[in-house]
Amino acid sequence: MLTSLLLCAASLQAEPYVEKLPDSTAEFNMVPIPGGSVTIADQMVEVNPFFMATTETTWDVFDQFLLSGDPSPKYDQSEFPPDAIARPSRSYILPDLGWGHKGYPVINVSSETVEMFCRWLRSVTKKNYRVPTEAEWQLASEAGDWKADFDNKAWHYDNADDTSHPVGKKVPNSLGLFDMFGNVGEWATDLKGKPVLCGGTFDDDPPDITPQRRQYWHPDWQMTDPQLPKSRWWLSDGFFVGIRLVCEP
Repeated sequence: MLTSLLLCAASLQAEPYVEKLPDSTAEFNMVPIPGGSVTIADQMVEVNPFFMATTETTWDVFDQFLLSGDPSPKYDQSEFPPDAIARPSRSYILPDLGWGHKGYPVINVSSETVEMFCRWLRSVTKKNYRVPTEAEWQLASEAGDWKADFDNKAWHYDNADDTSHPVGKKVPNSLGLFDMFGNVGEWATDLKGKPVLCGGTFDDDPPDITPQRRQYWHPDWQMTDPQLPKSRWWLSDGFFVGIRLVCEP
């Protein structure tokens, strides 16, 4: 009981903040998300308060990671120590597919690339950035009446013209979070600690875009990658796969 009261008090005192990356103009906004509970596969899951980025991670921010050191060798499949920071090898395709870069969400990234990005971000900010758990993501996405005014909240198959769009151009939800539905899916970790993509994407029909929407990596996400072995860093056909950050208070 005391722990719950302390968590509640902490969430009430939390304030939004702007994370400015060192030696660059890149920045992103974080807002506090109160704790609560969600139901996943008939299981009630408690969620502690946390901070979440108001938008999907953009190339503006991700580029700072790519430029922070030498890229990995293209066919390096070695295991990295838990505290190691490796950068993706150079992609044989244009990672943003020419759809847009500044202000556009990161796409085509593997869960391993995202983990390395989070490690790097923790090292330069001294804050505990990571991807959300699926419970945290679902809690944040269910805020308010998420179904109301859906076309104005989400990029989906019927209104996106087969491409991702700059972040933050739709109406935010009641917590101030943009693009929780549609645009690109967002990497998270499931209840077993495995990478899972949460939320629908611009390639999905509106009825398929819900707080419970989950996708796991599939070989189709790298179907056109001609490399052997296929890239551990980039998803040649993951044009709908993106990132949203959270931070522990």
